[in-house]
Amino acid sequence: MTRRAVRGRLVWFRDDPALAGEAALVDIPDGMVVIEGERIEAAGPAADLLEPGLEVTDYPNALILPGLIDAHIHYPQTRVIGSYGAQLLDWLQNYTFPAERRFADPDHCAAAARFFLDELLRHGTTTALAYASVHPGSVDALCTEAMGRNMRLITGKVMMDEGPEGLRDTAQSGYDDSKALIARWHGQGRIGYAITPRFAVTSSAAQLEAAGALLREHPDCWLQTHLAENHAEIAEVGRRFPESSSYTDVYDRFGLLGPRSIFGHCIHLAEAEVARLAATGSIACFCPTSNLFIGSGLFDLARLADRPDPVRIALATDVGGGTSYSMLQTAAEAYKVLQLQHRNWPALDAFHAMTRGNALALGLDHEIGTLEPGSVADLAVLDLAPTPAVAHRLEAIDRRDLPALLFALMIMGDDRAVRATWVAGQPLHERAGAA
Repeated sequence: MTRRAVRGRLVWFRDDPALAGEAALVDIPDGMVVIEGERIEAAGPAADLLEPGLEVTDYPNALILPGLIDAHIHYPQTRVIGSYGAQLLDWLQNYTFPAERRFADPDHCAAAARFFLDELLRHGTTTALAYASVHPGSVDALCTEAMGRNMRLITGKVMMDEGPEGLRDTAQSGYDDSKALIARWHGQGRIGYAITPRFAVTSSAAQLEAAGALLREHPDCWLQTHLAENHAEIAEVGRRFPESSSYTDVYDRFGLLGPRSIFGHCIHLAEAEVARLAATGSIACFCPTSNLFIGSGLFDLARLADRPDPVRIALATDVGGGTSYSMLQTAAEAYKVLQLQHRNWPALDAFHAMTRGNALALGLDHEIGTLEPGSVADLAVLDLAPTPAVAHRLEAIDRRDLPALLFALMIMGDDRAVRATWVAGQPLHERAGAA
């Protein structure tokens, strides 16, 4: 197997800094990651790991981190980012659904998949939990493209039997198509499958029951959907499911809560809903740029996390309601959302969230989100001088003060801050013109 190495300042987490502080952090100023095949053989001081004949890619004035992880993103929505002036339900009708109808065309799916994965890599994201469209071919195209790059990807066909014309399946066809896609893709290479009822507004009780059946039949799959994003959405769910005590209870009745279930947004939750998410180990996904752009509300991290039985939290871009593919920009907006609630969010917590934290949320911390030996060699190399403004700001920071460096890079950084992205031991993105 091919052996090679990357050299630079290594940064990763062995624990949650919210619990362990800076003791959670590994910071090796002149470090090296030795890669054998797809996996990390060793990570430590370069002086200890240099050996004759080892091919070394050097990244001076940069940080080498685990590849970034996006826990909620829509690959059919790349052409609706920045669409003007609508809140959730109108935004879906006016922008999202027309864009997703085009995914009936396999050629369109293939082109969109290429663009989508190119953008993730350009932004340092090596793993994504991604929604496809209602069309099975949209999953085939995305998985085929990800397999060709050896990327870790989790995706699923949207199930929506009460959706608009041209984007509607049935409870039975949604079940059958999903089951066939699971057989075709789940566990192939680095592909995983997520059972994906879009949300309770577009699925009947029969379809949610089918989704629950799929989850029971395939407990190693994930489930992804949306929850309590918008007041009008919540009211519509109440009208559709009057027998349920809450939006969360709708999903709970059909067996959709659990430790492999990721719920986008989770902004407007009653206390009983928060407690139920916590009790089932379900994951609430913080999507700050989308929540702000569509005017949905402010995610209350303190309410979900600062409790004896905390809800598990993930961080995500939610493109295309979200406004950037960049996990750096996503974290910057999360910081501002929490500032509005009189809460700080330290940079160490943010970088933990987009690496090890999201890996934990997806149950993949043994594979990704870290530079520990045995992990897959997914890496994001962040430039400490990506633009004149960032370089100017960082000159005022002591390079030994890693939290300050990370915070400035998070607030001011974007895709230009990503010098390189490695996937399974291979460099798949190098920023043009990077020194």
